[in-house]
Amino acid sequence: MKLTTILALLAALLLTGCEEITQATQSKEETAVEHAVKHLDPNYVCPMHPQIIRDKPGSCPICGMDLVAVENEPDGDVTVEINPALVNSLGVRTAVAEKGRLWRMIDTVGYIDVDASLISHIHLRTEGWIEKLYISAEGDRVSKGDRLFDLYSPALINAQEEYVEALRSGNQRLIRSSRDRLKSLDISGDQIDALKRTRKVSDAVTYYASQDGIVTSLKTPEGMFVKPATRVLSLVDLSRVWVQVEVFEQQANWVAVGQPAEMQLSFLPGRQWDGEVAYVYPELDARTRTLRVRLQFDNPEEALKPNMYANVRLYAGPRDGVLIIPSQALIDSGREVRVIIDQGDGRYAPRKVAAGMQSGDFVEIVSGLDEGDRVVVSGQFLIDSEASLKASLQRMQGGE
Repeated sequence: MKLTTILALLAALLLTGCEEITQATQSKEETAVEHAVKHLDPNYVCPMHPQIIRDKPGSCPICGMDLVAVENEPDGDVTVEINPALVNSLGVRTAVAEKGRLWRMIDTVGYIDVDASLISHIHLRTEGWIEKLYISAEGDRVSKGDRLFDLYSPALINAQEEYVEALRSGNQRLIRSSRDRLKSLDISGDQIDALKRTRKVSDAVTYYASQDGIVTSLKTPEGMFVKPATRVLSLVDLSRVWVQVEVFEQQANWVAVGQPAEMQLSFLPGRQWDGEVAYVYPELDARTRTLRVRLQFDNPEEALKPNMYANVRLYAGPRDGVLIIPSQALIDSGREVRVIIDQGDGRYAPRKVAAGMQSGDFVEIVSGLDEGDRVVVSGQFLIDSEASLKASLQRMQGGE
């Protein structure tokens, strides 16, 4: 039984008088304590599942825990008066309910991924041998146009010879055909033009980087025989990265492509990256009931590495003209939500409210408050306890 309930019972004992209690005990009639308990009319609730409420003791049908008695909530018209000096010592602070803009903010976590559009996998269109590598190991950085490797391939040599013979013959149809064959074998236009000028066939054809990037998946040392199915290497550009996050099902319709996003990393406190929603996946995860969302962030310094974890905040659109208060002003008992209203001159009263969307440190109030009402945001739980005790005493006195 709560302390406030015990105090209420003691007050009931004092009101009835010792003589009445003695007579009631001797005659085994209803005592004042029993009478006070009836007027308190406690409900019984599960500590783990507050939605389970009963009018008598028992056990929770969900977890099996014993139900515990709780007092009725204070009536809305109960007023508590506190000396102004005590208000200061208790650290009571207030805030005004006002209309304004409330963002649908989503706080979540995610991991950094490579932007798939900035990956190049190098495959050949013919078989041959890697004659020379111009990169030493994975992790080497290359720029677009840098040499990657030389390939010796009989098919490439034959294609070059056919093109040279076509040029000597002057047959334009044959020249176009042999040139197209070189292109189909992934020989660049600049290399074909150089062959046209020099008419000199190269034993090894050089392959160049198609983009800036870092070398990954280098599995082909010099001298290795490779086929079209062999991935010679990959180039990854980290100047822009993806961040994969998940949002709850009830927030799924908030998110749209192009919305702003912020990201912070735990090991780099104080630094923030700004990005946007790049893609919203079309279906929910059936197991976790969450929706995957892909974000996009610029990464010019390459401080963001693949597989790093990140704290992310999405700004899923604002709502204007909503009544908002600090979320810390709410008192959630499990059965209802209320706030403490500052009525001025040291007078405070609890009031039931209906809370809506919560965003960061603020919450929308759907009903129960008017614009300009002042609510307590610090020390409200002490005032609420006092109001509960006062309401209990009023109910007892009214039932005598």
